[in-house]
Amino acid sequence: MPFPHANETTRLLDASDDDSGTPQLAQDQNETDDRAEDRPMSTSLNFRIAATMLSFMVTGLFNASIGVMLAPMSHHYSLTDLHVSFIFLCGPIGYVLASPSNASIHSLLGQRGIALIGPLLHTLAALGIAVHPPFPIVLVAFVVNAMGIGLVDGSWCAWAGGLEKANVVSGLLHGSYSTGAAFGPFFAGLSLGEAAMPWWGWYYVLAGASVLELAILVTAFRFENASKFQSSKSHITLEPGSTSWREIFQHPGTWFSAMYFLTYVGIETAISGWVVSFVGRSRHASTYLASLSSSGYWAGMAVGRLTLGYVTERIGVRRAAAMYLHCAIGLLLLFALISSPIVSIVVMASAGFVMGPLFPSGVVVLSELLPRELHVSAVSFVASVGQIGGAALPFGIGAVVQGLGIGVFRWVILIFSCIALCVWILFAQLKPRDVARQMMD
Repeated sequence: MPFPHANETTRLLDASDDDSGTPQLAQDQNETDDRAEDRPMSTSLNFRIAATMLSFMVTGLFNASIGVMLAPMSHHYSLTDLHVSFIFLCGPIGYVLASPSNASIHSLLGQRGIALIGPLLHTLAALGIAVHPPFPIVLVAFVVNAMGIGLVDGSWCAWAGGLEKANVVSGLLHGSYSTGAAFGPFFAGLSLGEAAMPWWGWYYVLAGASVLELAILVTAFRFENASKFQSSKSHITLEPGSTSWREIFQHPGTWFSAMYFLTYVGIETAISGWVVSFVGRSRHASTYLASLSSSGYWAGMAVGRLTLGYVTERIGVRRAAAMYLHCAIGLLLLFALISSPIVSIVVMASAGFVMGPLFPSGVVVLSELLPRELHVSAVSFVASVGQIGGAALPFGIGAVVQGLGIGVFRWVILIFSCIALCVWILFAQLKPRDVARQMMD
């Protein structure tokens, strides 16, 4: 999954600035001018929103396709499960490399620099994989792709967080990612199965999608240069600024949240990465049918994130997330015990549905535990820890599968789901700041 998640950080990102010393009337006029394009959103802004939605959809296509490609790549390069698992380590490496350059690109080129460089990295990576060079070069291409994802992900999330209709736009971005993640395994499996295309042919398709992303993003953000970015009141960076990182780490909520995201993101990525191989190899499903288990998982997650918000608000985020985790554990137990490929697909879609709100729930609880000025830095930290889990658990599964067989996958994700529930219970026991202050008074 991307970093940070769009609809998971929006409520924490507040672009208001009341310390400018501007007279109230002038300040109100400025605020009216700043929001002019957002009410009702202008054609130019709508085009930029659509362009960023396409960018997130392409990101979802790239990330969710990996699970379908593991088996054919392993066969082509004569790789063990451990060796092919190195692909999962490329994502965090790419994010780490992209993170320090994000602010510099904005300062030198503005948002149009991101609109150019991010999709260009996607295109180069897809073409690099498509020519099926030696496997170490394929790994380098995956790192390059992750750098492009890191640039567009962080940039468009921050941009959406500064808009007047931030919740709506961020929801559209995140929904676009889930849509791409649902379609990716479906079409990748279709190309390998029904179309009998070699595995690297799919990356030519992704290269074409990246070229389209490049053309539309550059067109949409062609006027967003460095000077406009610097003068804008609506942009938000992911830099910690003057916030003391020591202060963030003094709050227990930061550490419990980090442990929760370490386990949860690991589970999410492990399912996306290995479920296709498991259903194909352990349950003897065709490539196309096995790919539906991953598509169903992401489709269920997209629907869950769109529909379960009302339930979460109604019963409270702490209780709701615990309920979702209990349901997920029950579904994953069914997945472990019932060997039917069709049942596996249905169960995976259901698991994705109940797991959809789990990441946003963690961010909401963290925001209740920390002072507002620490939100952005704290969310950036725990999301980074989540990326570590998203690499470590799938890689670890590959190492275990190498010795014990693919069947162990279903038990690993079940065990880690139980661990995530235990961590969530401890995390949710922490008192919100306002309640804690009232108890002290």
